[in-house]
Amino acid sequence: MGEDKSTLGNMVDAAGAKLKEGADRLGAAGHEAVSDLTTGRTHVEHKAEAMEDRAKAEVHNLQADANYAEGKQEASDGDGH
Repeated sequence: MGEDKSTLGNMVDAAGAKLKEGADRLGAAGHEAVSDLTTGRTHVEHKAEAMEDRAKAEVHNLQADANYAEGKQEASDGDGH
């Protein structure tokens, strides 16, 4: 952000961030599933990896929201960029 992007550029960035968010949430679910099947150190490691993936997903969600809002603003100001 901070760059002067077109409406389309911002929307493409928002979609990309949403895809990354989905991948992170899927990764977190996978680590949770593995942690449910393991014990000890492996269990803890997968719980930690799931937590990390959820944090990354939240960051990507915030990026997507910011890009979308910026794109929406660009679209409403009349010039599209």
